[in-house]
Amino acid sequence: MGYLMLLVVRVVMCVYMFMMFHFACLSSHLCHPDESSALLHFKTQFIFNTSFSEYFYEYECPHVYPKMSTWENGTDCCSWMGVTCHSVSSHVIGLDLSCGALVDNWSGIVHFPLFSKLQNLEYLYLSGCSSLLLKSETSVNHTFSNLMALQLLSSNITGWLEFSGKFPNLDYLKLYNNSLQEKVPEWIHGMDSLTYLNLSHNNFTLMDHFPWYRLQNLDLSFNSMADDISCFFCNATFLEIINLSHNKFTGTFPQCLANSSSPVDLDLQMNKLHGTLPDTFQDLTTLNLNGNQFEGLLPKSLSECSELVDLNLGNNQFEDTFPNWLQNLSKLEILVLRGNKLYGQIVNLKSENIFPSLIIFDISCNNFSGSLPKAYIQNFRAMKIVHDDVQSPLSYIEADWQVIHGTTEYDSSMVATIKRVSLPLTKIPRVFVIIDLSENKFEGEIPDDFGELHGLIGLNLSHNGLVGHIPHSLGNLTNLESLDLSSNMLSGDIPTELINLNFLEVLSLSQNQLVGPIPRGKQFDTFSNDSYEGNTGLCGFPLSIQCNNNVPLQQYPSSEAEDKFGFGWKPVAIGYACGMVLGIGLGYCVFSIGKPEWLVVLFGGKWTKRRSRGNRRRARTTLFQLLVVM
Repeated sequence: MGYLMLLVVRVVMCVYMFMMFHFACLSSHLCHPDESSALLHFKTQFIFNTSFSEYFYEYECPHVYPKMSTWENGTDCCSWMGVTCHSVSSHVIGLDLSCGALVDNWSGIVHFPLFSKLQNLEYLYLSGCSSLLLKSETSVNHTFSNLMALQLLSSNITGWLEFSGKFPNLDYLKLYNNSLQEKVPEWIHGMDSLTYLNLSHNNFTLMDHFPWYRLQNLDLSFNSMADDISCFFCNATFLEIINLSHNKFTGTFPQCLANSSSPVDLDLQMNKLHGTLPDTFQDLTTLNLNGNQFEGLLPKSLSECSELVDLNLGNNQFEDTFPNWLQNLSKLEILVLRGNKLYGQIVNLKSENIFPSLIIFDISCNNFSGSLPKAYIQNFRAMKIVHDDVQSPLSYIEADWQVIHGTTEYDSSMVATIKRVSLPLTKIPRVFVIIDLSENKFEGEIPDDFGELHGLIGLNLSHNGLVGHIPHSLGNLTNLESLDLSSNMLSGDIPTELINLNFLEVLSLSQNQLVGPIPRGKQFDTFSNDSYEGNTGLCGFPLSIQCNNNVPLQQYPSSEAEDKFGFGWKPVAIGYACGMVLGIGLGYCVFSIGKPEWLVVLFGGKWTKRRSRGNRRRARTTLFQLLVVM
């Protein structure tokens, strides 16, 4: 009996689950007519041009597809591409037309308030609208009560200052690259519910005040804002990602940010901030202050930030010794201290855990002295790894956590100098492995340990006082694309092992004391004279000085010798060569014809016809040999 009851219960449950699933599936394909009509009306405002959009979205969309081409009258709108419906109510709750190959039709301007007819809309993504009017033509106050995420990218937005829409529950707002100007409008200031705000790549000049106490992620980069940020964020207690880079912000470093345990990623590069840094940092993943006017000592509290991945303090006025106390940060991947007033020797500490994850090490343009930091080079374990799986997608250095809709919202960025060019990187690939120790006062020899850093693509040791030979081990760096050893005192020859560097695009060995032949083959046949100028002992292609038995034939006399004799070495060489040819020629004629006889007899010759032939042969052979040698 109990068994039968259990069987009946199972059957009933199965029938119930089947019916629920069946009706849920049916309901998910029953689009509401008014919402379908609103979407079709929106479609009439656009045409599709995939070829145009592929160029327009080159840096924003990996794939462009005319999504609205699937929107047809008489079909279920819940099945249309870019449209998401609720699984039970079938109301349209999501509209994603980003990267959708949208180009405005000649019929007129797209009015944003028409989306208010979709009362259940929870997220809306648009991009590439060349005429998107936010302001309503009437005085109606449009309310988007359910909208939680709004993203408008690369659109010509008009009427945004007078926009009267209300977003009481908006959590995510991204207005990237829309050429918006003047100060941030009041309708954005009034969104108390925001946790994410991105207004980057516009022309905003003023923020006025900071009202978003719930905000966790703020991106105002690439604008023209000139606010004083000294106390800008002190009312925001939840901020975790702050990107104010590439603006004109002024003031000192906000003390409240250094005292807070909330900020994780802080990017203030390329502004006009000044003063000293507080020494109270607690927990950071990124600190980028490149291109400001900070001064004083480096804050030792950074050594307590165990999660620190990106530290960029370049191009400021810090005056301190090398921060050896950072060496045990096991997750640090980027260390940039270039362009400051740092000085002294880098102590070769005895440890096996020195910067184990570092892949970018740039301390150029300072006053460091002593020998190159061999102990550090030996322990750069991450630089010894080669990422050679070309089939896998390129990975970037980024924040370890994600925000709304599963999208990573912060990527490390920097301005890198490689291949003699300043290269702004909005994202840093993990294969971008570089060491730049140039423009310091380093002395001594180049350690062979560099040859173990197989992941390197850029090595710059130029403008120091390095001596000795170029290590043959550098030929092991098969991923190297740029090698600059110029303006040192390096001697010896150029190792032939460097021919193995198949990806080498930039080579500079100029202004050293190198000698011998320049290696030939592969990439070395593509370098110009500029790569070797200032090395008077080098010979071979591409230089005009030819080599013989690995030694230059022409030795250039000093200018003092030319001044002493009143003329240079070239006239002397020409005269000597002409005299030799003329003398040998005359000698040949004399012994050939035997006249004058007294001259032949004087040199012990006995003139006979048979001997004249033999002498003639010997004279030709000697002349040929001399001409070949000459």
